[in-house]
Amino acid sequence: MKSIFTVIFLLFSSVLFAETDNSKPVWLDVRTAEEYTAGHIDSAINIPHTEIAQRIAELDLDKATPIVLYCKSGRRAGIALETLTSMGYSQVTNEGGYEAIKQKLADDNERQ
Repeated sequence: MKSIFTVIFLLFSSVLFAETDNSKPVWLDVRTAEEYTAGHIDSAINIPHTEIAQRIAELDLDKATPIVLYCKSGRRAGIALETLTSMGYSQVTNEGGYEAIKQKLADDNERQ
């Protein structure tokens, strides 16, 4: 009997874990490696927009995972957004430029 309950528990836990992972947005910095090194949003992953189609699979994301893109002005993030949506990613947003996001996050932290 214990083994059946253990299997059910493990299956249930894996479903909950997968749902939790899909709800947390993945931040992608689509600027060059040099720009990323000069400063980036905490937890952001750097994949330059010119490499997004080839490298997105490295992250092993479900296509419904929220993906938040940014670059210097929003232009390259827009290109990356088009690429990802054409590949079937359904929850992709372009947050625009790094400096504006950094300022918004700082403002949000001050309000809290």
